[in-house]
Amino acid sequence: MNFLKKYASYAFLSFSVFPLSVFADWGLNLPRGVTPFSQEVYDLHMYVLWIMCAIGLVVFGAMFYSILMHRKSRGAKAANWHHSTKVEIIWTVVPFAILIAVAIPATRSLIMMEDTANADMTIKITGYQWKWHYDYIGTEVKFFSTLEQKSNVARQRGSNIDPFEVDNYLLDVDNYLVVPINKKIRFLTTAGDVIHAWWVPALGWKRDAIPGFINESWALIKEPGVYRGQCAELCGRDHGFMPIVVRAIPEDEYMAWVQQQAQASALAIQTKRSGDFLAVMPTTQ
Repeated sequence: MNFLKKYASYAFLSFSVFPLSVFADWGLNLPRGVTPFSQEVYDLHMYVLWIMCAIGLVVFGAMFYSILMHRKSRGAKAANWHHSTKVEIIWTVVPFAILIAVAIPATRSLIMMEDTANADMTIKITGYQWKWHYDYIGTEVKFFSTLEQKSNVARQRGSNIDPFEVDNYLLDVDNYLVVPINKKIRFLTTAGDVIHAWWVPALGWKRDAIPGFINESWALIKEPGVYRGQCAELCGRDHGFMPIVVRAIPEDEYMAWVQQQAQASALAIQTKRSGDFLAVMPTTQ
């Protein structure tokens, strides 16, 4: 009894020193996500988790029952038998059945994950130290996405800026990856220098960006919104400063955005050509 009182007092002291509010942001489970695949992964995770809980309950229940009911102080004596064919069959068949019950939905999820066919659009993602380049295949839209300026200034030593006063500190960018909702989007992921990894938790997957290789993945975002991620592969000094922001919008808004980007790109090209022409013109005395 004194033993229990002592450790109960330790537990009370711990919760007094570390209030429960410090655990408020703990994310101990997978996010459900906004794509069919992310939701499939979440459901599979919960399905396997409950199977493991049931196995643990049976195993530890049997173990603690044996410890309590067959202890020496109750006069229990060890049974004198060699083996039981029936028990061996049971503990072989039951795990096999559990593995089959897990393997079938897991295989379905893996097949779903790799099925990039019949995509409505394709976006090529290229990782660089330390930024992302997005190329909307079949259009004139392409741009770099880097850490947003306020976060970039606040992270510098001696900036005297409180990071808590910067919205989405280290998780915002200057150019969002804009995509339409309810469209199957095929992503081609590669890199131009070292290995990176493009990861947005709400999409339900992570893809390595490897120089000389192209990895395929896909997403169909059901809900409009802004979804944030980061590079998930240590890629050098500023690895922690190359976030990802995906903005999903209705299709009509997306088409208007594409048109604006195309016009801006054409204007930039025209301006550059005009500047180059003026630079080579002979000057008059």
